[in-house]
Amino acid sequence: MAEQRQFICVTCPVGCTIDATVEDRELLEIQGQACKRGVAFVREELTAPRRTLTTTVRVRGGVLPLVPVRSAGALPKELISSIVRDLREIVLDAPVAEHQVVVRDVHGTGIDIITSRAMPSESA
Repeated sequence: MAEQRQFICVTCPVGCTIDATVEDRELLEIQGQACKRGVAFVREELTAPRRTLTTTVRVRGGVLPLVPVRSAGALPKELISSIVRDLREIVLDAPVAEHQVVVRDVHGTGIDIITSRAMPSESA
């Protein structure tokens, strides 16, 4: 049975509200997208949603106790919670470089977790 679902597209900064008719994870009809990327976004949301992860990791000996990190690409949405749980256990030693790899190929996704900024050591 077909159902109406609403999505907010995050492909670009416009953030279109998209109304879709969906049946069994299949897109039947779509309205509200400003560009054709909205169609691809909704199809991906229905079959294999992905998100870019941003969080922090602890730093030992840094001018601040945490450094921001992010995924170098979009990760499968269902893995985000377990990846964040694993990142809680990581402690980097200062100094930390910007774009330093924190975890390579996180959870076998082919995506690295990298730092978003440098973190000098407190003695610098």
